[in-house]
Amino acid sequence: MKIIHLTELTDEIYEAFQRLIPQLTSLAPPSRKELQDLIDADATNLFITCDADEKIVATVTLTCFRVPTGVRAIIEDLVVDAEARGQGAATKLTQACLDLSKEYGAKGVMLTSNPRRLSANQLYQKMGFKRWETNLYFYEF
Repeated sequence: MKIIHLTELTDEIYEAFQRLIPQLTSLAPPSRKELQDLIDADATNLFITCDADEKIVATVTLTCFRVPTGVRAIIEDLVVDAEARGQGAATKLTQACLDLSKEYGAKGVMLTSNPRRLSANQLYQKMGFKRWETNLYFYEF
């Protein structure tokens, strides 16, 4: 599997997001403009994974930014196509995020995962992520 750090938007990439994001959430996939904005954003790193046939089978977003207490890195929206699960795409994408976060100078990487996503939670623990006790607050508009 090949990992690609996106720098440009193609029709193939846009179509892959239209297929992959609904496998993660009931929220709408990004529009073409939103996807371009993600690729162009300084703090956002968008990765995809392609299989041997060059089909895009997974994606993840890494956000790295500086706050007064250091560099923060957050993994979001990791999704692997249902037909490609179990082939190592999630592990490779997560490792790519860890490597880039370290290059940015982050002391660690944060992520959240729905408790119902058992295999995802097992993967993160296997890779060395530790469950962090904190209060997470969300203000909905």
